[in-house]
Amino acid sequence: MINPEKLSLQGRRLLDRRGFLGTAGLSTAGLALTSMLSADGLLASDLGGGAGGHSEVGRAGHKAPIRPSIDPDRPYASRKPHFDMPAKQVLVIYLPGAVSHLDTFDYKPALWDLDGKKPPGLPAVTFEGPSGNIAKPFWDFKPRGETGKMVSDLVPHLAKQVDDFCFFHALKTDTSAHPQGENFMNTGFTMEGFPSFGSWVTYALGTENQELPSFVAINDPRGMARSGKNNFGNGFLPAAFQGTDFTAKNPPTNLNRPRGLSAHDDRATIDLLQRLNARHLSLYPGDANLAGRIASYELAGKMQTSVPDVMDLAGESAATLKAYGVEGGSELRGHYARNCILARRLIEKGVRVVQLFNGSDPAGGNGITNWDSHSDIKRTHAMQAEIMDQPTAALIADMRQRGLLDHTLVVWATEFGRMPFLQANGTGRDHNPGAFTCFLTGAGAKRGFSYGESDEFGFKAAVNETTVYDFNATLLHLMGLDHERLTFYHNGIERRLTNVHGTVVKDVVA
Repeated sequence: MINPEKLSLQGRRLLDRRGFLGTAGLSTAGLALTSMLSADGLLASDLGGGAGGHSEVGRAGHKAPIRPSIDPDRPYASRKPHFDMPAKQVLVIYLPGAVSHLDTFDYKPALWDLDGKKPPGLPAVTFEGPSGNIAKPFWDFKPRGETGKMVSDLVPHLAKQVDDFCFFHALKTDTSAHPQGENFMNTGFTMEGFPSFGSWVTYALGTENQELPSFVAINDPRGMARSGKNNFGNGFLPAAFQGTDFTAKNPPTNLNRPRGLSAHDDRATIDLLQRLNARHLSLYPGDANLAGRIASYELAGKMQTSVPDVMDLAGESAATLKAYGVEGGSELRGHYARNCILARRLIEKGVRVVQLFNGSDPAGGNGITNWDSHSDIKRTHAMQAEIMDQPTAALIADMRQRGLLDHTLVVWATEFGRMPFLQANGTGRDHNPGAFTCFLTGAGAKRGFSYGESDEFGFKAAVNETTVYDFNATLLHLMGLDHERLTFYHNGIERRLTNVHGTVVKDVVA
C-alpha cells in the first residue's frame, strides 16, 4: 500500500482521479508540442541530440549546442544531422606536402610574362630563406571540358573531370610549417590534441554500417603524414570516434581466429567477454574511455568477417583494375590505386568517413615521398602526380558511375600552396600559406564552379578570401551540421572544429 502522507503534493494529487486526468492531459499535450517543435527544428536547444534548433541562438548571441545522444553500448549507431543535406558520407583525399596550385589548377598568365625576373612587390625572404626569380608553371595549361577551365598537363586525368569539380582558389592558412598546417586543415588547430574532422563527423552522425569502423584512414603506401595519427585522431572526443587506419597492403592485424580454436569456442569466448564487459561498464557508467574501448573490442569481433570481405579485390573486374592504374605504372601507383579501390568499397559499405592519404613523411619528404618540392619540382611533382592522378580520377569517376556521389561528398585537399618564384639558386618552390587550391565534388557541391581568386601571381588570396575555418565550416554544412552548434564541452570551453571562427561559403552549395 502507498502511504499518501509520504508523498509530495504533486504525488498526492496524482492519486486523485481528477488531478491524475488533468495532469496526464497536460503532459500529453506538452509531449505533442515538444515533438512538433522538434520536427520543425524550433527547439532552442536539444542537449540530448536530434534535429533541434538550427536557427536558434542562446545567451550573448551564441547558438545553443546540439549534443548527439550517444548510447555507450552503441556509440556508432546512426544519428540524424542538424538539418537535411544530400551528403551522408564523406571521402577526404588528403595530399601532404603542399601541392603547387600554380602548377595544377590556378592558372596565372602573368607568370609567363615575368618568368626569370625578380618578383615585383613580393617578399625577398620566405619560409626557407631568400626568394629567387619568378618561375612560370613547369607544365602547360589548356582549357578543359565545357567550362573551359584552365588546368595543367601535370594532372591530365583529373583535368577531364573539371566540369564536375567545385574549386576554392582563395584559400589561406595560418602557418607555413607542415605539421601545423596538417593539424590546422584536419583538426582546425595548429596544435596537437584536437579532434579531427572525421572524428567530429562520426561523433555527430555515427555510421550506417555497424560491422565496420565509422571512420577509416587509409595511409599512403609509404607511411603516415607528418602529423601522423593526429590527422585522424579523436582528441578529447570519446575514444570510440578515433579513425581506424589500415591500407589495402596492410589490413588490420590480429583479426584471424587463433589456430586450434573452433568457430563455436571463439563465439562463446566473445559472448562471455561481452557479458563481463557490460557488467564492468555498469559500475562506471560515465567512463567514455572504457565505453569506447569495449565498443572497439566488440567492433573488432565483427571485423573478423567484415574486413576480409571489404579488402578482397578479387571480385573487381579487369576493366576496373585497368582504369585505376593498378598495373602498368610504378609499384607505388599500384599500391595507391588499390587504396583508392578500398576507399570506394568502404563508402559502398556505408562507412561514414574515409580519409585517403596521398603522400607520407617517413624522412622529411622533400618531394620524394610527398608533395614538398623545395628542389627539382619538375621531377618531384611529376613523381607524385604519376602516383596520384590516374587512380584518384578513376576513383571519382567510378563513384559517380555507381551513384555513390549522390550521397557522398568528396574533398581533395592539401595544407597550403607554393610560391610563384623559385627558392634562391634553386629549382623548387617554397611554402605559400597565402594562397592555395582545394576542390570538392559530389553531394551538395556545385559542379563546374570556381570560388575566389588569388592575385595575379598566385601569391595571396585576393577575391573572396577563404580561411581554413570557412572551409571546414562549409564541409560540415554540406554534411548537414551547423559548425557553431556541433560542440564538445572540454576544460570549461565549448570546443568546436572551427574554434570561434568560420563562415559557411553558401556560394558553393548546389
